[in-house]
Amino acid sequence: MQKTSQQFDEVISVCRELFSNKLSDYGASFRVLRTSSLTDQIFIKVKSLRNFQTTGISKVGESEEENFIAIVNYSIIGLIQLEKGFADDFKQDRNEIMKMYDQFASEAKELMLRKNHDYGEAWREMRISSITDLIYQKVLRTKQIEDNSGTTLVSEGIDANYFDMLNYAVFCLIKFSEEKKNSKPL
Repeated sequence: MQKTSQQFDEVISVCRELFSNKLSDYGASFRVLRTSSLTDQIFIKVKSLRNFQTTGISKVGESEEENFIAIVNYSIIGLIQLEKGFADDFKQDRNEIMKMYDQFASEAKELMLRKNHDYGEAWREMRISSITDLIYQKVLRTKQIEDNSGTTLVSEGIDANYFDMLNYAVFCLIKFSEEKKNSKPL
């Protein structure tokens, strides 16, 4: 699992850099979004992924990797919004936002390591399309919980679903990274 831990860090580094750059470009504009809007953003990304995986066509030109990076970042933004609540403006301290990004990425990694221990890294033998379907299932569950005003009887809450979607997207990005390394000529 040491390899997975390192690969997780590498993927998060790429996602974090994009998040940081967008934070510089747009400020913390995401702060005005309610969590249901962020869930719908993840929904859009996973629908795009499923469509591409089914048809092989993307007319917008976003790669699978770009969509998975977006799912990682929207999931972390969702966790930030769950903790802070949404705002009417986006005047936020950049350092605080980046600290929260790192906090939730770290929590996601710890969860991933615990689950990988228990499940024996089963995701490594799964297809990217199957992991995409799991993200789709999680986003639909999250939408249902939100439609139920966040109330669940026996299920995990919205935050647990965001963490799972984040980690599933990281798994796919790791798999893409491994495919690229294995396809390079010697």
